[in-house]
Amino acid sequence: MLDNNPHISKTALEDIHGELFGWSLSRCGFDNAVAENLMQQAYVELLSGRVKFDNQSALKTFVFGVVHNLARSRFRQQSTHLRLIDTFAVEQDDSSEGDHEHESLKAVWEAVESLPQRQRDITELVFIRDMTIEAAAHVMGVSLGTGRVHYDRAKKALAKKLEQLHREEFL
Repeated sequence: MLDNNPHISKTALEDIHGELFGWSLSRCGFDNAVAENLMQQAYVELLSGRVKFDNQSALKTFVFGVVHNLARSRFRQQSTHLRLIDTFAVEQDDSSEGDHEHESLKAVWEAVESLPQRQRDITELVFIRDMTIEAAAHVMGVSLGTGRVHYDRAKKALAKKLEQLHREEFL
């Protein structure tokens, strides 16, 4: 258990570290240095007791929220906009040209990128970070109802965009 946060164990933090780092990366445009700084800040906040975990949510949800809030503060200070996915560019060599699976994946990510910010956030948290809508809404700092609205709108927008891409592919 942490001295200043008795409801958190070091083991529990170690268990979610990889997922937390992925979330941190997505909060800062996939800049490793910035993501590492966010993680370090989050751990300092937890270890110092500046943020207190009170078991009212899952630890994962709470810590993801800490990173999310730190990222928002950081980018507000720099007057930049948060972006879920900065770019999706995979270096292709000659052997992977025409790879249909890669193109399909790229199309999906481009469709996700085109969503409004909160819809992108909820999409990542639910589908990639394997959170419930309730936990994702908590991380995002919105009510469950608002989270559900963003989730529903994101699914509908993605279905429409992917259907359009599918039709264009066969023309």
